[in-house]
Amino acid sequence: MVSDAGSFATTHWSVVLTAGKDNDPRAAVALERLCHDYWPPLYAHARHRGYSPEDAQDLTQEFFRRLLGKHWLNAADSRRGRFRSFLLASFNHFLANEWDRAHALKRGGGEPHLPFDTVAAERLCQVEGNSDLNAEERYERNWALQLLAQVRNRLKEEYRVAGTEARFDFLEQFLPGEDSPMTYAQAAAQLVVPEGTLKSDVHRLKQRYAQLLRKEVAHTVQDPEEVDDELRHLMAVLAH
Repeated sequence: MVSDAGSFATTHWSVVLTAGKDNDPRAAVALERLCHDYWPPLYAHARHRGYSPEDAQDLTQEFFRRLLGKHWLNAADSRRGRFRSFLLASFNHFLANEWDRAHALKRGGGEPHLPFDTVAAERLCQVEGNSDLNAEERYERNWALQLLAQVRNRLKEEYRVAGTEARFDFLEQFLPGEDSPMTYAQAAAQLVVPEGTLKSDVHRLKQRYAQLLRKEVAHTVQDPEEVDDELRHLMAVLAH
């Protein structure tokens, strides 16, 4: 298992917090990475608040244009806590105070810095969950789902680079959260490999998945010591 302190001496969020006010280019890179990973939950948040897909895209696009332009980096401080909490508080402030100006923008006129895949983001709005969740709880759930999707995508990319993407596509049915229709014996028979080999492959897959999950979570907190608490929180969010 990866150790928190040794493997995550710095995180994306800690770089933003410590270097952002000094116009350190590391902060801009770190912030763009975080925003790229976590704009879909904000888009879904706007959609759940009643905005149309077009308006939600305009709003999210303009919000990140300003954020990435460093206009709001001075508001990023340790009192804001987790990166997702900083984003939600800033976005709600933006929606409350900047709707008229943002709504007047033409779609695409805000010079977006992030590629927007609203089809994928729209799926977050369709995910079945506890209907009793309030807006913040729904946002937390969407954050958790998006984070897990990012982890899976990065794991798949590692297999693709290694030339074994097809093996990943088959083995991912055994990842946490999946309900595999196959037993290990059935899967091994289909791949024409010993069952022990399949179990070893799945074990390595799950180990790497856990490592990437910890790494992704670590990037969104200020202190690596917070990783375990954040992982427990993620699991609790998904249990609802």
